Amino acid sequence: MGAGGGLLWGSYGVSVLGTWLAFDAFPLIAVLVLHSGPVAVSALAAAGLAVGAVVAVPLGPWLEFRRKRPVMVATDLVRCAALLTIPAAYLLGALTFVQLLTVSVVVAAADITFRAASGAYIKTLLPPGELLVVNARFESTSWTATVLGPPLGGAMVGLFGPVVTVLADAASYLLSAAGLRAIRTHEPRPVRPVRAEEAGAPSRPRAGELLDGWRFILGDPALRPLFWNTVFFNGLLMAVSPLLAVLMLGPLGFAPWQYGLAFALPSVGGLIGSRLARRLAARFGQHRILLTTGLLRACWPVGLAFVRPGVPGLVLVVLVEFGVITCCGVFNPVYATYRLEQTPADRVVRTLSAWSVSTKLSIAALTALWGVLAGLAGTRTAIGAAGVLLLATPLLLPRRAPRPLAFAE
Repeated sequence: MGAGGGLLWGSYGVSVLGTWLAFDAFPLIAVLVLHSGPVAVSALAAAGLAVGAVVAVPLGPWLEFRRKRPVMVATDLVRCAALLTIPAAYLLGALTFVQLLTVSVVVAAADITFRAASGAYIKTLLPPGELLVVNARFESTSWTATVLGPPLGGAMVGLFGPVVTVLADAASYLLSAAGLRAIRTHEPRPVRPVRAEEAGAPSRPRAGELLDGWRFILGDPALRPLFWNTVFFNGLLMAVSPLLAVLMLGPLGFAPWQYGLAFALPSVGGLIGSRLARRLAARFGQHRILLTTGLLRACWPVGLAFVRPGVPGLVLVVLVEFGVITCCGVFNPVYATYRLEQTPADRVVRTLSAWSVSTKLSIAALTALWGVLAGLAGTRTAIGAAGVLLLATPLLLPRRAPRPLAFAE
């Protein structure tokens, strides 16, 4: 993978570990410090994602024709600075729900920008034949951090309170920025195609470019069905997360470390799946793997509606999450690689940005809607309804095998 790829991998690893140490930190702070209910917790998750996504929309076209590494460093530093305001306010006794919401907006917008830039940077830094290998390695790293992060974070919350994990997350972004700055591989500056009428004019994004990513996705017969499938699957799955936190930490009486453990143990499945992804894709083909794992990952979440107090409930959550995560561990690197391979080099940032914005908005809208549903019909009913709807998401997967992959653009 080379020195540059190794530093990129290391930066990713440390930041993702920090993220999982702070697993559901904002809902935990809202519940345990600010004593918020399910509607407020869902609103926090939804509003932060939605506003952050809207803020990030013009950043895709702006970033497309700029070097990606400096932007990645900047977004790491922005996330670090924003997160540091939370422990500072907590120590001063001035932490509010509005501040949590503001920080979540800033972090969400920076996340979208970073993901879009990193996807394009990976395609620039690595030869096409290594994309699946590296995506699988990143996926494996992510699940390893998921195994370690939540139980460690839960222990930290139990010993020092929920705000300390936010401090750890901020430090991880600072370390990530340092690792990215250390990469010495030259990144050529992308050149914007110049129209005749623009000759001599300053290079800046045109208004029409704001929608270029969506135009490309929706016009591509291979990417379009995957787009709709991932948008709705992620939205419905993540809408359950704050509700499950409220249910487990509230009425069911689970301790924070137990809540973290319930999501850490199943992440071993993600590690297993990501290690198998390349071999399964080589043996059975990308299309068949996407169809099979896309179907299987939707079958598990409905079980979360039946979680009970004590050890049986904890075991049920672990089993359900293990099934979902194992399937996602195979699905994610195959789908991420195919998406990069099918996207022209001069459209990667706009495409990934549009994809990420759409996913964030879907998560925000469905999280808000499910918060209202939980307030009207009960938390457990809302979780069950999401699980039933997830069973229909495989219908959005592509029926036909994708066109031959094109690396050169």
